[in-house]
Amino acid sequence: MNLLREPLGRKQQMTDRMCDPDAETRPAGAQAPPSTLDTSIEFSLNGEKQHRRIDSSAVLLDVLRDDFGCRGVRRSCERGVCGACTVLVDDVPVASCSTFAFAVDGAAVETVEGLTAADGTLSPQQRAFAECGGYQCGFCTSGMLMLTTGLLRREPRPDRGTIREWISSNTCRCTGYEMILESVERAAELTAAQEGDRE
Repeated sequence: MNLLREPLGRKQQMTDRMCDPDAETRPAGAQAPPSTLDTSIEFSLNGEKQHRRIDSSAVLLDVLRDDFGCRGVRRSCERGVCGACTVLVDDVPVASCSTFAFAVDGAAVETVEGLTAADGTLSPQQRAFAECGGYQCGFCTSGMLMLTTGLLRREPRPDRGTIREWISSNTCRCTGYEMILESVERAAELTAAQEGDRE
């Protein structure tokens, strides 16, 4: 049976049975016993230390959105393909929809919410995408911004080929990619200028 082609309700029923095999025999209205498959994680989220007790099967996407309100982490393909859910874990871009939450124990996690300064100042990446029109509907933009952030930390002055290679892992269904490529190039310029101002 191909679970990807099963109706969502059917998949949810199967998931419920796997997580709670006694659900069908429990009296109506009775609560399921607490999960024995939970674990504690401690990690940094956008620079702040966090501690959570989570189900060991929880994916990072759900924990970030549901427990911490990070709605900029987008839910889309849920298969680690489209890049809309991209976050940084220890400066490395990862698909949060296919990363178990327990895997970030002890790590530094960054989401698009952490790019804006406390006073509301936009990051160089955000300013570049706004200046160059590197978005249309905006759904994929948070993932693109996090990918750009990861790229520029690794390679502050990437050439067009490197940018194209990195950006190819994120899908935009609205625009041509030219304005996105230009946005990343502009982000590199703005980041370099900002770093120069600090020196």
